[in-house]
Amino acid sequence: MTTLFNKDALQGRMLFAIPKKGRLYEKCLELLSGADIQFRRQNRLDVALVMNHPMALVFLPAADIPRFVGEGNVDLGITGQDMVVESGLADLVAEEMELGFGKCKLQVQVPEVDEELQTVEALVGKKVATSFDVLSRKYFGDLDAQVNEKRRREAQAQGREVELLETKIEYVGGSVEAACALGVADGIVDLVESGETMRACGLHAIATLLSSQAVLIRPVTPHARSNQALIKLIVSRIRGVMAAAQYVLCQYNIHRSNLDAALAITPGRRAATVSPLEDDGWSAVSAMVKKSEVATVMDRLEEVGGKDIFTLALDNCRT
Repeated sequence: MTTLFNKDALQGRMLFAIPKKGRLYEKCLELLSGADIQFRRQNRLDVALVMNHPMALVFLPAADIPRFVGEGNVDLGITGQDMVVESGLADLVAEEMELGFGKCKLQVQVPEVDEELQTVEALVGKKVATSFDVLSRKYFGDLDAQVNEKRRREAQAQGREVELLETKIEYVGGSVEAACALGVADGIVDLVESGETMRACGLHAIATLLSSQAVLIRPVTPHARSNQALIKLIVSRIRGVMAAAQYVLCQYNIHRSNLDAALAITPGRRAATVSPLEDDGWSAVSAMVKKSEVATVMDRLEEVGGKDIFTLALDNCRT
């Protein structure tokens, strides 16, 4: 880690690990901004002191964050669920919340043109390239055992011996999608977001090992130095940012004779806020509505007599 900070500069500060680059970095910065975590990261430094809280951000490779969190070196961290499982430290890490970004799938991919390798069973005994060697060895180890047991029973029934197959997992640090074209492997295991890169390389998925997204994690056993009050505050703020990203505030006027029908459409998270208007028989309603459903909700409110319907964006909230 490139840093000019010494251990004393971090004394008494809550430590929060953030991916230093890659697919999660920019989204994490947006999340920190929404939670009003103010900092300035100096060029080439991987530690930044937070100005408005006794905490520091530590910028680490996403793959290293589960270890730093699980072993109690940092108090909170953001990384991918795939990284937590791949680290082998899932028992030491508690998932505080899913963050809704960085969504992808860890998939087995093979060349589309290779007609003999269109199932994962057909890859047993072949070469598979991946940067996720822990998950891949577990997956293909189990698959090897299943296929070999089936082959053993068939051979036993026919009174012959059978040679056991073992899939060879080749670790590749980057550009995994090129492994098949270069003759390094028969198939690969890699993260897929849109799938465009894989299709451009002539590959397609034949199995999914897991689905993943960014998560906020903490140690199962907190370090003795941990500032639990501050951790709780930061988690609450991030949860508020996440809720605000999913909801808008819908406001409208409705005659009281249609109020029950309108409230059935906009029940709110806990309950809608209903206020009487000076115009006799009318009420003003305010309720949180899922952003993905807002157009349909407004249509339905209009159908039951809703007037002056509009929505307000939420920058942050507490739910």
